[in-house]
Amino acid sequence: MSIRPTFSGERIYGGVLLAMCSNDFICFYDWAECRFIRRIDVNVKNLYWADSGDLVAIASDTSFYMLKYNRDSVPSFLDSGRSIDEQGVEDAFELLHETNERVRSGIWVGDCFIYNNTSWWLNYGVGGEVTTMFHLDRPMYILGYLANQSRVYLVDKEFNVVGYTLLLSLIEYKTLVMQGDFERASEILPSIPEEHHSSVARFLESRGMVEEALEVATDPDYRFELAIQLGRLENATEIATEVHTESKWKRLGELAMSTGKLELTEKCLTNAMDLSGLLLLYSSIGDAEGIATLTTLAKLEGKNNVAFLCLFMLGKLEECVQL
Repeated sequence: MSIRPTFSGERIYGGVLLAMCSNDFICFYDWAECRFIRRIDVNVKNLYWADSGDLVAIASDTSFYMLKYNRDSVPSFLDSGRSIDEQGVEDAFELLHETNERVRSGIWVGDCFIYNNTSWWLNYGVGGEVTTMFHLDRPMYILGYLANQSRVYLVDKEFNVVGYTLLLSLIEYKTLVMQGDFERASEILPSIPEEHHSSVARFLESRGMVEEALEVATDPDYRFELAIQLGRLENATEIATEVHTESKWKRLGELAMSTGKLELTEKCLTNAMDLSGLLLLYSSIGDAEGIATLTTLAKLEGKNNVAFLCLFMLGKLEECVQL
């Protein structure tokens, strides 16, 4: 078998399919009969096939593209005898994701693509979500990944080899979530060390699984943001009580007020020492006792403007004049 391309071939790549590149596009052929499969218009710098043969990453000057190879539909189309135009079998590849980074070197581990970019950041991508593992201090190139050690190895120009940890369990978990197999993913989660749970949570949030992200997340600040996003007042209150920062009490107070939880609103405004907010709350609901209490607190805090308004609302004009 031989191939006679109608263009000037610059590079040839192996893999599940034979690929031949010009400066402007890449053409794929099957190995068995050298039949033309598909043309993709992109300036290819490198090509990376996953071991499964279902995924391929095409790296160009400025971006890289994750494609799914529909290996089952191609043979049936070719065997049908239907004519193939210059673009090839339309359903041969499906574009999954495009990432605006230039790949220096890369490797697939399952459905996870590990690569370093022109900034020499070591990243990995699963399902379009890219995570930066390390900022490399010098130009390095990926050698491979050892699953039994959960480490990816790189080499620099002086042939120094360095290994970085990338948990196989973390890759497997994200892959199963992408595949929609949440039952198996939940079985793997306990094997992922707790220090990586926030990374897992951010991945889940990026997939729109905010409730699941809240269950997994361990960082209090991040858990608070998720609880606010979900409107989980009870969870947010627990975290705000634990962390006790003015900004969190204010945000929780705003959410509580918008949902009509006035008791919680009062608690939040008090903990945040938001005296103006308390004045607005008490005056809105006609709580004279609350205004009286606020008067004392405002005087202690030196908030004379708030204290004056409280006294005025209570009709204590002499005390207003004295203040």
